[in-house]
Formats: sequence, C-alpha cells, structure tokens
Amino acid sequence: MCWRISQSVSQSVSPSVSPSVNHSIMGKKEKKENAFSWGEDENKERGNWSGKADFLLSTIGYAVGLGNVWRFPYKAYSNGGASFLIPYLVFLLTCGLPMFFLELSFGQFASLGPISVWKAVPIFKGLGWAMTMISFLVCIYYNMIIAYTIYYLFASFNKQVPWQNCRDEWRQLNISGKLITCVQRNRDLAETIDDWCNSTTDHTTIEYLYNCTAQKQTPARLYWDRVVLDISEGMDDDQGVFKWHLVLCLLGAWIIVFLCMCRGVKSSGKVVYFTALFPYVVLIILCIRNALLEGAYDGILFYIKPTISKLSNSKAWYEASVQIFYSLGIAFGGLSTMSSYNRFNNNVYRDALLVAIINCSTSIFAGFVIFSVIGYMAKITGEDIANVVDSGPGLAFIAYPEGIATMPIAPLWAILFFLMLITLGLDSQFAMLETVITALSDEFELNKKHKHGKLILTTCVCIFMFLAGLPQCTRAGIYVMNLFDWYSAGYSLIIVAFFEVVAIAWIYDFRRFKKDIQMMIGKGWWINASFYYYWFPCWIIISPVMMLYILISMCMNFGPIIYGDNISYPSYADGIGFLMVALALVFLPVMALIEYCKAHGFFTTMRRILQSKSDWGPALDQHRALDVRYSSTNSMAVTNDNKHNSSINDMTSYDNYRDAVYPNIAYDDNEERL
Repeated sequence: MCWRISQSVSQSVSPSVSPSVNHSIMGKKEKKENAFSWGEDENKERGNWSGKADFLLSTIGYAVGLGNVWRFPYKAYSNGGASFLIPYLVFLLTCGLPMFFLELSFGQFASLGPISVWKAVPIFKGLGWAMTMISFLVCIYYNMIIAYTIYYLFASFNKQVPWQNCRDEWRQLNISGKLITCVQRNRDLAETIDDWCNSTTDHTTIEYLYNCTAQKQTPARLYWDRVVLDISEGMDDDQGVFKWHLVLCLLGAWIIVFLCMCRGVKSSGKVVYFTALFPYVVLIILCIRNALLEGAYDGILFYIKPTISKLSNSKAWYEASVQIFYSLGIAFGGLSTMSSYNRFNNNVYRDALLVAIINCSTSIFAGFVIFSVIGYMAKITGEDIANVVDSGPGLAFIAYPEGIATMPIAPLWAILFFLMLITLGLDSQFAMLETVITALSDEFELNKKHKHGKLILTTCVCIFMFLAGLPQCTRAGIYVMNLFDWYSAGYSLIIVAFFEVVAIAWIYDFRRFKKDIQMMIGKGWWINASFYYYWFPCWIIISPVMMLYILISMCMNFGPIIYGDNISYPSYADGIGFLMVALALVFLPVMALIEYCKAHGFFTTMRRILQSKSDWGPALDQHRALDVRYSSTNSMAVTNDNKHNSSINDMTSYDNYRDAVYPNIAYDDNEERL
C-alpha cells in the first residue's frame, strides 16, 4: 500500500523538475517548519496548531492549573508531607500517565473532537457527550474563580492592599445574632485581650461582648466575606440580589476568554506563550522572595517533613489518586481535543511524558512557594503553622493575601500573585471551552456548513455560559459555585474514565490501538517494549482497577455538601448535585441505545413489530375467506414476503453495523477481509 502511494506521488511530479531542484524545495519547506511554525495546515478543513510549541504550551497550561497551586501543597502537608509523594507517584505511573497518553494518542490519530472520535467504537459515543457536558459544567464555575481573581487584581492597585488592616465597620459585626470582630493575627495582641477579659468584672458591656465572646476574624477573611462576596447566611438567602462588581468581573473574564478563543487554536495557541510561561516566572520570583522571609525555612520543613505513619491510612492514597486525576485533566475531553489539532506524525509519545513530568514537578515546586509564606505568617503572628495553612479559595483569597499584606511593597507582590492565578485559570478555561466547541462543531460539521460556523458557535456558547454563571454573582453565589465544584466533575469523571479505557483497550482492542500509534510515531524497539511491559498492563487491568478503587473510595467518603468548615446546605442541594452527575452520565445509555438502533434498522424493526402478524384474523378458514385480506393464499404470500424482507433487512442491518464498527476494513462478497 505504501509503495502504491509513493509510486502515484512520484508519477504526479512534473518530469521537468529535476531531483536537485526537488530536494531544494523540500529543504526550504523543512526550514520553514520548526517549533514555532509548522507552515501550512495539514488538515485544511479543521486547521492545525501553528507550531509544535503552541500544542505543548497549551497542554502544559491545561494540565497546570489552579489546583497545582492551591490544592496540592495542602494535600501533601495533611497526608504525610514528603511521604505523600509515594502514593502520588504510584497513581501517576499506574493510572495518570497511561490515561494521559491514551487520550492524547486517541485524539491525534483521528483528528476529531471528543464526540466524533468515538466513530472508533460507536456504542460508546455517549462518553464523548459526557466529557463535553462535564467540561461545560466546569467552565461555568471556573470562570467565576477567574472573576474573583480579576477583582483582587484591580483592588491591589493601591498604596496598600485593602485587606491589610481592620476597618472600623468590622470591629463590631452582628450577623443574625452571631457576633464577629476583626482582629489582626498577633500573639502578643491576643494575649493582651485575654488578660483584659480575665480581669474585667462587668460582662455586660459591648466591649466585653465583642472582645471576649465574639468570633475573631482577620482582615483578609472579612474582606473576602464582607466586601468581595457580601456573603449571605445560606444558599436560600438573597439569591436574587446581584453584586454588580462581580457581574462586571465575570463579564470581563468571558470577554477575555472569547477574544482569545475567537479564532480557535490559531488565537489561543499564541496567547499561551504568555499565559503558560508567565506563572513560572512569577513562581520563581516569589520563591526567591519568600525564601528570604523570616520563618520560611520552618514552613518548608513543615511541608516536606515525611510522616510515614500516615501512609497506613487509606485517606492518603485516596487523596493522591484524586489529585493525580484532576491535575492531569483526564476524562474532561480536553486532552483529545488539543491533540486532534496536531499533525498526524507528531511525536505524541514524547509529549505525553514531557507534559506529565512538568505538571507534577510544578505541583511540588508550588508547595515550596506557598509554605514559605505560611511559615513566615506563623513566625510573625506567633501561631502554629497548622492554624495558618488553608486550601482552595481559602488559600488563594485569604491565607496567601494575608501573608502578602505584611510584606514590604505588598501591592507589587499582590499584583504578581493574582496575575499568576489569572493566567493559570485562563489556560485551563481555554482547553475546556475548546473541548465543548470542537466537540459540537465536529459532530454537526459546522465548518462545512458555514464559513464562520465555529465563530458563531463560540459566541453563542460564551454568552450562554455567562448567563448561566450569573447566579454565582449574588450574595449566595459562593454557595452555588461550591455546589458546581463539589459535583460537576466528581463521580461522573471517574466513571467516564473507566469506560473510556475499557472501550479502547478491551473493545477497540489494545493491539489495534498500538498499531494506530505506530502509524503516527514509528516502530522503534523501545516503543514496542514499552507497550508490552508498561502500557498494555496498565490499560488492560491496572488503570481500570485503580479507577474502581477511586470510585469506591469516593462513595465511602461521601458526605453532604458543606461550605467552609460548618455551613450546611438545604436538603435539596445534594439532589441538584446528583442531577449534575446524571446530566453527564445519562448520555452513556442513551447514545448506546441510539447507535444500537441505527445499526439494527430501528424504523424497519419498529414497523415490523407494530404491524399485525401474517396469521392474524379469524381462526377458521371459512371466516377468513369473507375478506381478501385474510384469505389463506394472500396470507401465505404475505408470510413469504415478510420472511424475504426480514432476511434482507437483517443482512442490511448487519452490514451497517459492521461498517460502523470497522469502517477501515473492507470485505468481499464472501465476508472475507480484503
């Protein structure tokens, strides 16, 4: 086959072009193709990345997100410090890396989005729709986090950051009968207040109530709760009251995303040169700056000090598995989407290893940056590090900003920190939004039907997601965002990933998949060895077993949703959460049924089972003879005709099914493979 192609190509070359001229032309073409430019698109219809660096930086930006900075350091510290790396690396090698390579290879081979790519195994097409729905739900709340960060960025352009000191109105707060007062973190001040409370005899004064009985909160915490969020008492309170500064920030976030995505990978592929690299510049600057702070060494030691005894607790293994899964972005559809814009012969093997290593290394490095500041805060306040550390939004918008507020030139460090968070968030948002858009445009062939079909779709999706995110801009919006974060990519993500590896390794056949990969990257001996000794065992048994372990652990650790430490949700909130899970998973059986009906002639079958049987009618022949419709001769003819049509329909249905499942395999009239 390869010989025929090469022969036809050589015959099509004009004989007037000499070999030397031909080589010179090829040389010029090769010179144009480098890491930053691949020249003309290989796939004219869909387009390709402009250069290899576009894909690498986009994939790194997608994998290295906010979770690397605000989630991994806390999980590492709370589950044994440096010893947490043992389960972390185990799950990376047995589940994370195999799935990462599988998704990148799958998308690049077919150059199709996460829905259309399941032409490979049509009955599992629902997996592509489920991935698209998961990315859609995550996009809605993820951009709200970027909106919060934009607000903090603009607030940092002051002579001093606004969460540095207590405001007068924060001294005596009464929130639904709960007394709250603002107090700076300072052990000496705390001891002075305690001495005064113990010495005073009048326990009825306002001063005593607020200084001695009220809940004490820091300026950074009150700024987040009372200024940025103006948080309500629960999810049911003040849902219709919009905070317009958050609405404008959310609108600004979506405008930024749209402008970067309006030309697809051609525009986002250039933006990532800044958004993917800038966080590393800031992390290095902050690491050097933080290392010079008093107490930084204690914080870093607290982060890396191994506690081997915690490895006997299943919680450490569960946390490591979930961290690997979310950190690499598995089963969101983003990996196969981005790799689908690669050239066919791109070395996806090397890229998968490189990006996975960079992603995990970034998580570990970010821990040094974060805990050096945590150690500094513990030193200046006289508190234990365990009382200062936090995770998630609490780390990004309370703990770390509080540490920045005590540094010299605090606004500068705040600006750099929040710019870093914005760029980290945008990269992941680009990939997830591109997943939704590419999936729909490929499935409905928008590029063929309309010149600007993908641009119109991008505009409509961005507008719809902005409107869907508006409930997060109310006083109860943080509860809505937390609900999305809790359920949108939890159970559904693990289940989708499990069926994904089963569909490709077991149904599509891992040996066939290996040949597909070798078509793209070649057949080196080391590639063959890695397949037989590493990739195959992981895809066939180890990774599915690990994912079942994660799913079972999630079920065993299930609890009702809460916000913060103790704010509970109304009883219906968990029902809404499981509805989000169902929105993704419902596509698996529905699309399987649709594909089954397509393959087996659904309408023909329905017509057959809705029509009367050929022997239907009066029981006796003399009664059947009264009407030609029930006469024995006509009945026999109908019976024979139905049998003939049934056999034809069965053969047609079988042919359609065979062609759908094995589109690239030809058969002769005797059902022999050509």
